[in-house]
Amino acid sequence: MILFDYLIFPGFLFTAVVGLLATWVDRKVTARVQYRVGPPWFQPFADITKLLGKETIVPEGAVKYVFLGAPLAGLAAVTLIAAILFRNQPFVGDLIVVFYLLTLPSLALIVGGSASRNPLSALGASREMKLVLAYELPFILALATVILKARSIMLGDIVAYQTLVGPLIFSLSGLLAFIAALTVAQAKLGAVPFDIAEAEQELAAGPLLEYSGAPLALFRLTRAMLYLVLPVLLIVLFLGGIDAWAPLKYLLVLIVIILVKNTNPRLRIDHALRLFWGPVTALAVIGFVLALFGW
Repeated sequence: MILFDYLIFPGFLFTAVVGLLATWVDRKVTARVQYRVGPPWFQPFADITKLLGKETIVPEGAVKYVFLGAPLAGLAAVTLIAAILFRNQPFVGDLIVVFYLLTLPSLALIVGGSASRNPLSALGASREMKLVLAYELPFILALATVILKARSIMLGDIVAYQTLVGPLIFSLSGLLAFIAALTVAQAKLGAVPFDIAEAEQELAAGPLLEYSGAPLALFRLTRAMLYLVLPVLLIVLFLGGIDAWAPLKYLLVLIVIILVKNTNPRLRIDHALRLFWGPVTALAVIGFVLALFGW
């Protein structure tokens, strides 16, 4: 039963399939915005399958086991998050566990890029590290607002609280915290305007530059799975939880992420830091203060 939960539903297989379909929606919408046809629905699956069949090359001088282990760590973290969010078996502090697990995909990118010993990869890893340091503060404040209003650090209690009083996004403090958390989710996905670490036109994929074959497929798959996990987390925290309306809620959050991606240019790393430490953190602080006063 545990094996089924973590590998089939709602673990790896389910999250991977839905996440890859979400990336197809992203690519299809992006193509239509640019007056292109876009790929067929199975293209993300074909891309991953093709990468899995290619040779894995470890660059000379790289720390081999760190280089190859980093994508596995990120993938495992996302799988665990999916299992926690969907299994409906809350435990004390599960929200804190999810918060820590969400940092692992970014840390995997940082560690893997640094272990490759490529200067461009190291620069991309450095940018990713700066982004993590920038967006974690407003993310913590947004989570603190939710915890304060629900008086609990358990996801089940947060959903139960919203069942009684309505989704947190309908309160002013909840709305501000949601905007801050959604902006952070955009950065955690590495989507425009926060694709600064990879920046293909500047760094030729940054931390992923030296990756090929199965390890690269795992990184791509991890990001695809985040396209499901992050919106679902926002739904659980701010939009009333997983219910009959969950697919519609998910599509709405996904569409917002895609629209932001297609209507903004890539930010410079210093501009991204200013954005997160300035307006986004300010929004999160105001939301937290309003929650203290019952707003």
